[in-house]
Amino acid sequence: MTKTVTDHERSTGSGRVRAYVSQDRQSGTHPAVTALHRRPHEREGDDSRKTSEYARIERGHEV
Repeated sequence: MTKTVTDHERSTGSGRVRAYVSQDRQSGTHPAVTALHRRPHEREGDDSRKTSEYARIERGHEV
């Protein structure tokens, strides 16, 4: 008995996806990404460190 039209496997087009991904990787990084990486980190004092230490102590993880 032969398979019907709906029983045959259909190609998912993985070749096209693979080609797109390789082209995207070869094109390099987007200029917006490099601009974000070059931006200086903004730190406002030591408040975030103190908050994390207080939270650690509150959880009972001393030393």
